[in-house]
Amino acid sequence: MLGTVNDWLHRLYPSKTWGELDDQLALNSGVFEEDAMALAEELQKELKAATIFRPGSEEDLCDYIYVLCMGREPCVLQMRDGEVPLAQELASNDTIDELYLRVALSSVAPLAIVQQVSVQLSRVDGAWIVREELAAGVYDAPLLRRMQRLVAVLPAYGLTHVDMGEVSEPPPDFSHGDYQEQFGKAPHCVNYLFFRHPSTMEMTSSL
Repeated sequence: MLGTVNDWLHRLYPSKTWGELDDQLALNSGVFEEDAMALAEELQKELKAATIFRPGSEEDLCDYIYVLCMGREPCVLQMRDGEVPLAQELASNDTIDELYLRVALSSVAPLAIVQQVSVQLSRVDGAWIVREELAAGVYDAPLLRRMQRLVAVLPAYGLTHVDMGEVSEPPPDFSHGDYQEQFGKAPHCVNYLFFRHPSTMEMTSSL
């Protein structure tokens, strides 16, 4: 696994510098959006769980599939992103907690990683606040079995599952570019291959 990660890092970044991506190689090597959406549909059937596809931002090098493991539809992410109105039960509840598996599908290499994500919708000073917190891996027992089944599906799509522990350190001998100026730390392997933001963080939005 580590050899695969190193191989793609050196092929995609021949100058070994953050931000200096081989665009031509990246354009033809990653997961296309239509394949990611097809995978989301298959995971919904295989895992018997709601799956939500979300394209990455312009700064990301990946798209996402959220697998709802604890919670029910309509889920908080659907409410947050305006796909459905606020659920009626919010009239009598001040908090909704959910757990997801978040699959990041690299758009520059045939690689995937899985993280545990907790999402909470709560009332704060009369407003509804959504907190999305990313874990460094998958830890809660109720999620582990689904993760094993999820990972078993990936090879059929030509994807290699990469453990978060393998991409949570800076690649040796690589230049950080301007990443450290923006985030106050050196970019990890995951930032070269998947997403720009740190792998563990909390994102907050209001409804």
